[in-house]
Amino acid sequence: MLEVSTLEDIAALQENFEVECKLALGRDGKGALPKDFWESYSAFANSYGGDVFLGVRELPGPRFEAVGIVDIAKVQDELWTSLNNPQKVSVNLLNPPMVEVLNIDAVSVLRVHVPRATRRDRPVYLRGNPMIGTYRRLNSSDCLADKETVRRILAEQVEDSRDTELLSGYGLDDIDMESFTAYRQLYVTRSPDHPWNQADTQTFMSYIGAWRVDRSTGQGGLTRAGLLVFGRLPSIQETFPYYMLDYQERPEAKTEARWVDRLTLDGSWSGNLFDFYRRVIKKMTSDLKVPFALAGDQRQDDTLVHQALREALVNALVHADYSGRASVLIVKRPDMFGFRNPGLMRVPQEIAIIGSESDCRNRLVHQMFRYVGLGEQAGSGIPKIYQGWDSRHWRRPLLYEKDLPSEQTLLELRMLDLLPEKTIIGLRKLFGSGFDQLPHLDRLILATAATEQVVSHSRMAEISTDHAHDLTLAFQRLVKSSHLISNGHGRGTVYHLPGNTLPTADQAFGESVGSLHLGSDDLPESSAHLDESSAHLENHSEHSERAVEGWLIVKGLAKPLVDNISSVPALTAKDLNALAVLAITKKKLPKAEMEKILLSLCGDYFLTLQVLAGLVGRKPDALRQHYLKPLVDSGRLILAFPTTPTHPHQAYTTQQEEEL
Repeated sequence: MLEVSTLEDIAALQENFEVECKLALGRDGKGALPKDFWESYSAFANSYGGDVFLGVRELPGPRFEAVGIVDIAKVQDELWTSLNNPQKVSVNLLNPPMVEVLNIDAVSVLRVHVPRATRRDRPVYLRGNPMIGTYRRLNSSDCLADKETVRRILAEQVEDSRDTELLSGYGLDDIDMESFTAYRQLYVTRSPDHPWNQADTQTFMSYIGAWRVDRSTGQGGLTRAGLLVFGRLPSIQETFPYYMLDYQERPEAKTEARWVDRLTLDGSWSGNLFDFYRRVIKKMTSDLKVPFALAGDQRQDDTLVHQALREALVNALVHADYSGRASVLIVKRPDMFGFRNPGLMRVPQEIAIIGSESDCRNRLVHQMFRYVGLGEQAGSGIPKIYQGWDSRHWRRPLLYEKDLPSEQTLLELRMLDLLPEKTIIGLRKLFGSGFDQLPHLDRLILATAATEQVVSHSRMAEISTDHAHDLTLAFQRLVKSSHLISNGHGRGTVYHLPGNTLPTADQAFGESVGSLHLGSDDLPESSAHLDESSAHLENHSEHSERAVEGWLIVKGLAKPLVDNISSVPALTAKDLNALAVLAITKKKLPKAEMEKILLSLCGDYFLTLQVLAGLVGRKPDALRQHYLKPLVDSGRLILAFPTTPTHPHQAYTTQQEEEL
């Protein structure tokens, strides 16, 4: 809740998604509850909550002044009387502490704090009719919700689970039997002695919630959950016209829709949730390295990071509102994994992160995944995701919601340290040597703004252990010194670096922006080579020096490291260019020929991605994805710093035959 105790605090108010100011003087000038108060009450309750200040006048600028309310008791009486009148408003969300009289320099202002309504209280509507009396808060305006939005809110209110309905006319012909058979095999593997394994198809489906019988008619059919998890795409889209699943692997830390691999609803596969999960989880984790750990005499290839990714993917699928217009979108980038599902969170974000409270939108879908060991229950899924990311000391996950262009929930899992070296280099270029003189907290805030495009007080409270007051002072310092630009007011304030802009409403996931954009060779290679063993982390960068020939000599590396072809002797550069001449002269080469050239180039040196790309005349991202990564995975190339994938001097060399 905003702290308002002085005239200066009133003057500094800005109407936004959580603040509304109204004069409330009435016809006699002594005070009356404004008629449009109720639109703000409905809008705040159906959005994220907010404060209405009564007795405050808006002046040009805009700025505000406290004029006060003479008969403030009358206004309070009108408020409480109307709150308990169902013909005025559908529900009373307030208790006495939420209605506060602020006595500021001899004037009395009434502050009404409207909390966000729970799922079972929404929509909060006026005039006894939700279809014409439901409002939503958009920026500083109270907007009448359209009928489609109201119907979706009403469905959320009355349906604890959105996927239990029996679908009349849908039977086994609407099921993709290959997907269902794969599910049963996974079930048998997990529970080989379970009695359900002896059941026929229809009976087994009824056990797991995919099939139901209407007791009044005796007719059976698929449930919504059964259709979503095992159905064929045409059948699914008959019931869910906005149904859309999309997986993209993008080569850069950008938000534009350019990908090197994509899985979407193109008719080449079933299109159901179980099949999507099976295909996407393989793509997401295919290049995650795992430690060689033993439990007893069995090798354990599963890690906390693997578990976090599985949980995040299942979480997006089981919490999605498949009546919403946004797609389920899973993005794999060199710097992060992103997960988006249509629909807002049913549990407040701060509670979801702590865990223990669950309100799943598609409980039967969730149940089906849990039966085969996928997905947590009892609200422990989000904490497990955070635990997995914390185990690598990566930047804390970012969980947030959006209302525009449609309701959606997003989760960003960034594989970056709190202060990535590339980001720090970019900030030094932007702010000069003075950047290093800033306090650690200030540098951490700027690094977050550079990495995530925007930063807020609440986001830094998740990342930093500093006190909330110290965070406020740090943001004030950075804005005053022009290190940051602020937008909004109160809890809605976000900050970005000068020269950069705020993300657009339809942008999915933040990006590293402006002059601080992270190049592909400064990030994990599409999460490749992420060795989970942290027991022997190398720190070669502290033990390197540049030889007179121009290359780097790094302690622990048997070969020189070339990070700039122009700095090495002319004869060396000539020899390297001669090895690459075929790649330069022929833009289309058989894969085997290009691999042979790359192995020759890396025979005597460690070469960075940029050096290799320049020698063979190929784009770095394509070279890494199509050639270098497979060569590393097959053991023919090795990395200079295999346990530090974000190392600024990461480079490749050919594996010696005696080492194979």
